Amino acid sequence: MQLPSQALEIAAVTLRDYDRVAAEYWTWTKDQDLAADYDWFLSFLRGTGPFDLLDLGCGPGRDLFQLRQRGHRAVGLDGSLAMVRLARRYTGCPVLHQNFLALRLRAGRFDGIFASASLFHVPPEALSEVLSHLHTALRAEGILYALNPRGRGQSGWAGDRYCTYHSLTGWRRLLRATGFRERGCELRPKDSDRSDQRWVASIWQKG
Repeated sequence: MQLPSQALEIAAVTLRDYDRVAAEYWTWTKDQDLAADYDWFLSFLRGTGPFDLLDLGCGPGRDLFQLRQRGHRAVGLDGSLAMVRLARRYTGCPVLHQNFLALRLRAGRFDGIFASASLFHVPPEALSEVLSHLHTALRAEGILYALNPRGRGQSGWAGDRYCTYHSLTGWRRLLRATGFRERGCELRPKDSDRSDQRWVASIWQKG
């Protein structure tokens, strides 16, 4: 599929911003505790493991490191070269430097894909294609975890990063059209008042 040049430029601007703030981003995110989300994601995988996992949009490697610490064969992927370099150094895991709009993943490579606060940067006109690549990269009954900010389907710039704030209805429609079936959905932060739960975590299984 030939993606619109506008989508490619949007991705390029967003990635340049992440390159620019990579060290600062690591400082800001490294101590955030997502242990409950790792365990929730892993609980849907079939068998006892160790599993082959992809951290999609791994940034400097916080989640990638934690997945490896749990005994799994974890691979990172990020479009920001600065983030990739940080993640490789911090985690010791293989980390792929790939733009989401030009994914090169082997079919049936992974048991699970962990996408925390990354897919909402994909321009809407490219998202179906990206999800299709992820579906293909998963093994039979493989699991996709996605964390996105709550919204009503609006898109736009937050500084130099492009974001889409998917409605839950719209997100479900996209995933189902790609061949995923929903296994779970929870608001985040989990123990906060609903008005403060600005993120949605969802679990999807390859159909």
